[in-house]
This record gives sequence, C-alpha cells and structure tokens, in this order.
Amino acid sequence: MVILGIVLVLAGAGLLVAEAHLPTYGLLGVAGVAALVAGGAIAVDGSGGGLALVLTVAVVLALIAGTALAVAARGVARVSRRRARTGAEALVGHVGVVRNELEPVGQVFVDGALWRAQPCFEDSEELHEGDAIVVERVRGLTLAVRRAEEWELDL
Repeated sequence: MVILGIVLVLAGAGLLVAEAHLPTYGLLGVAGVAALVAGGAIAVDGSGGGLALVLTVAVVLALIAGTALAVAARGVARVSRRRARTGAEALVGHVGVVRNELEPVGQVFVDGALWRAQPCFEDSEELHEGDAIVVERVRGLTLAVRRAEEWELDL
C-alpha cells in the first residue's frame, strides 16, 4: 500500500506540473490535488499511521496543493485579461495620419509604420491625405479606421 501511495503522490505532483504547462482550465490541477491527497493518506496509512495522522496529512496536503493551484489559477486569469501590448492588436485606439487616400483601401501611418487601412464604417465621410485617424480594429494586416475627434488628438 505504501508503494501505491507514493505512486499517487508522484502522479499528483506530475499532474500539477502538467496543469502549469497545458491549457486544461484546472482539470488536471484538481485531479493532481486529489491524487496527491489520496496518495499521502494511503502512504501514511500503509506505513502504520493512525487515523488522526492520516487525516492530518490529508488536510495539510489538500491545503498546500489547493492553495498553490488557486494562486496559479489567479495569476493565469489576471494575465489573460491584459490588453495586447505588441503586434497588430495593440494598435487599437492609436492615432495616426492618412498617407494615401482610403478609397476603399489606402495607407495610414501609425506608430512609426505604414499600414493598409480602410474606413471602419461604410457611410463614413471620406478620409483624405493628412487627416488624423484612430484605429478601431484590426483584420489581418488591414486596419479599420475612423476620423479622429478633437479630444483624441490632445492625448
């Protein structure tokens, strides 16, 4: 029984490590905590520990592993809510200038680079060379833009 307990403890630790590296949304982590607790309890019971010791080991392992899993899940959730800082997706909300008229596709200069762009609204007024624009969304490598309002130019 002690060997089964040790195998379960090792399997539980392996599942917790796998949870840190795979997008399983906590499934492997919960299974890892359960295997770790069960393995610890079985190993202590198999080596002759009393019921009080088995329960104490199980509760301590559950608290430690559960807390570690909760901290990791909280960190993952916090990082996943962050806005993109690099790449094309990070351009949303940035102000730029029209370089070639958008009829329907032209070029805009945003953050030091030329981008293909088109108006984001079909019925919007035409954008001419030199007009200030704001990036609304990104489709592939083409930006959907609109005319910048006065308050956006001051930012």
